[in-house]
Amino acid sequence: MEPLRWFANEVRTFAGRSGLTSSMSNPIMDAFTAACDVVADAKPLHDRPDYGIRTTLVDGHMVPIEEEVALRKPFCDLLHFKKPGVTGQPRVIVFAPMSGHFSTLLRGTVEALLPQHDVYITDWVNARNVPLWQGHFGLDAFIDYCVEFLRHLGPDVTAVAVCQPAVPLLVAVSAMAQMNDPAQPKAMVLMGGPLDTRVSPTKVNEFAQSGSIETIKQMVITHVPPPYAGMMRAVYPGFLQLSGFMSMNIGRHVRAHVDMFRNLVKGDGESVTSTKKFYKEYLTVMDMPADFYLQTLTAVFQNYDLPLGKFKYRDMLITPSAIEKTALMTVEGADDDICGPGQTQAAHILCSGIPSERRIDYVQQGVGHYGVFNGRKFREQILPRIASFIQAA
Repeated sequence: MEPLRWFANEVRTFAGRSGLTSSMSNPIMDAFTAACDVVADAKPLHDRPDYGIRTTLVDGHMVPIEEEVALRKPFCDLLHFKKPGVTGQPRVIVFAPMSGHFSTLLRGTVEALLPQHDVYITDWVNARNVPLWQGHFGLDAFIDYCVEFLRHLGPDVTAVAVCQPAVPLLVAVSAMAQMNDPAQPKAMVLMGGPLDTRVSPTKVNEFAQSGSIETIKQMVITHVPPPYAGMMRAVYPGFLQLSGFMSMNIGRHVRAHVDMFRNLVKGDGESVTSTKKFYKEYLTVMDMPADFYLQTLTAVFQNYDLPLGKFKYRDMLITPSAIEKTALMTVEGADDDICGPGQTQAAHILCSGIPSERRIDYVQQGVGHYGVFNGRKFREQILPRIASFIQAA
């Protein structure tokens, strides 16, 4: 495939420089250059994109955004989108998934939150760039980071977990409640997270149940090669994760590329730009620490430790019913084919210590997994509910 991409890119470059596409426009030439455009861009990338968020609108005024690292850890930077001169906004920490994509996949989530909130996000580091001497990173370590970040920000923060980190965040808040930690967050929002994967099982769940951990390990785990800083670290490579994501939604991805091809031919620049923007982000992948992946697979997708009351964090048996001070909101997509409806909703059963008036369960009709945290329906229907919940917590 790589030689074909190289050829397509060379043709695209030549056509652009020579002015062929503008001076000799005809159906055959348009179709040929459009095909080259699609093929040239259809490849995985491995460098984290920039957020590129320079400004936001606060109370009718455009204010600048400054990215700063509030806390730096070997496997994650706690990134703060600082708004100089803006004070008093509720603080929100977004726990991005460590699941093959960089945190920038949540760029739209961050952009939507910024006008009304002081936003932080977990910016996970590509595991291939973390030296082996920094140690292993498993599920307990992920939960450690959750606790440390929450303590760093203090009790007036709202924690938002998107997809996979819903489990470690809920465990972290449970552990803090059990320890009567003064930094327990005032609220948490769990979005499309696999808390009880026995409910509405999806292809993701079926794959997790398809073989033993040892078999899956042999299938997908490899070691980082030189010259990367993390050489010899065991990882689940990003390109393999991307293959899995694409295969589960192959029809949608093929249709999207066919539509992009058609729009290129007819000159619909807006549709092309939108599709390209999504796929540039979607095709940018990172390697995941093998320990974290395999331990999550075991605890969440095979043994159902949390809903069965068997989850242990640092030898502490986790009891979500101990949470009393933190308000809870769950958000699901009715058409989610990655984290089935009801899997996140299970938090309300687990967190029985939270009064019903401080719990909200919301299911958005007409959206799949990515629509839970991005897109028009997220901005127009989900976000206002989250903002109201944060304000009332």
